[in-house]
Amino acid sequence: MLQGTGSDVGKTVLVAGLCRVFANRGFTVRPFKPQNMATNAAVTVDGGEIGRAQALQAIAARAAPVTDMNPVLLKPHAECSAQLVVNGRVRGTLEARNFREARAPLLPDILTAYRRLEVTCDLVIVEGAGSPAEINLRAGDIANMGFARAADVPVVLVGDVDRGGVIAAIVGTRAVLDPADAAMIRGFIVNRFRGDPILFEDGYRAIERLAGWPGFGLVPWLPAAARLPSEDAVVLERLARPGGQIVVACPITPHIANFDDLDPLKLEPGIELRMIPPGRPIPAETTLVILPGSKATVADLHALRREGWDADIRVHHRRGGWVIGLCGGFQMLGRRVSDPHGLEGAPSETEGLGLLDVETVLEPVKTLARVTGTAHGAPFEGYEMHMGKTLGPDTRRPVGHLADGRPEGATSADGRIAGTYVHGLFGLAAQRTAWLAPFGITGSGLDYGASVEAALDEIAAALETHLDVDALLELTATTRTRQS
Repeated sequence: MLQGTGSDVGKTVLVAGLCRVFANRGFTVRPFKPQNMATNAAVTVDGGEIGRAQALQAIAARAAPVTDMNPVLLKPHAECSAQLVVNGRVRGTLEARNFREARAPLLPDILTAYRRLEVTCDLVIVEGAGSPAEINLRAGDIANMGFARAADVPVVLVGDVDRGGVIAAIVGTRAVLDPADAAMIRGFIVNRFRGDPILFEDGYRAIERLAGWPGFGLVPWLPAAARLPSEDAVVLERLARPGGQIVVACPITPHIANFDDLDPLKLEPGIELRMIPPGRPIPAETTLVILPGSKATVADLHALRREGWDADIRVHHRRGGWVIGLCGGFQMLGRRVSDPHGLEGAPSETEGLGLLDVETVLEPVKTLARVTGTAHGAPFEGYEMHMGKTLGPDTRRPVGHLADGRPEGATSADGRIAGTYVHGLFGLAAQRTAWLAPFGITGSGLDYGASVEAALDEIAAALETHLDVDALLELTATTRTRQS
């Protein structure tokens, strides 16, 4: 199990990289994260949803994603609440103030999922959440030491040298941990080092001496990690891609979700992708506006109006610009969004942007499906993940058709406004090229999946070079012997 000295120290990428390392060595590997909090999720082959990171790690392990890889998923949809997904299905809503009490009863679900996964493979690589140093959260913990001790899984602590203070972060973690928790840690990894590793030799040895743990390696900065999909909103500002023939603008709404749908656009040198934060207008030179998914469509509609983005988008359209809405963004483009069951707060009806002649009714049952189909004469593959149905005259001009022949999405009469429920729509090169053709962009011809695979191979090669992989593997052998 990889745990971190803090959030965003690179645990997700290291787990993915190690999944690929051991898969390349011939092991059957599975990723696992007991509890994840993420705005980006993916649909599994068994019809549930898990965090995007675990779906990526499954790709790295060359395995199909299943719900057992992430049995507890929290999806924030308001300032102080989150949707609770257990074993791939929505179980309800948790308020932040109630989470501490509510999480401990979830440990049996987590352990059951872990044991089911464990018997299907040679090796499980577990990712922690946040940091075990957050000892104020230790009681009832299910994400870090609470899980590690219950499942008897050895831990390796990851520190991020790029953010500074890594010696204090690792040694300080040892200082604040309960001795029984500290005993679960078998060593550490220093991540994201830039420069000549000889310059950190003294610091590395100081950590070993002061923490009393051996080091498993010094991992350099991995440029290939930027080509992997992200699941956390903390990277939104980094998603932008400068340069290009046309500007594609995406407003960052408060509850933006599944924004990894935009990642394939970074493969196109003809596109300048701009993520628009609150307080800034949508640039006048924009050719295409993309409204991404949302965990709270109604709240994000209100946010669009507060920021004046609704007016920006209408002006953009009148000037001949294009707009694509993905999932929640599709719902926002219609005339109205109705929430009769109060799924996003009090029951309500909210006026949409009115750019598509459709209406959406939010419904309690979530649609979760992996899909394939054809749009603009090219194939697509992806998944649907939404609560609600969207109907209206513009659905008679669908974006495309699913493999079973059903129409999907809606298009305006002038063809410049489109909405779809398909996540991952731009992943295949031919589909992305079809969308870019009206703007005079030929397209790179690169499938996003192939780009991700190549990035994972690069990361795995770096980890083989810079980590003591054999020593990490010995930890699992010791654990199996003890458990048997």
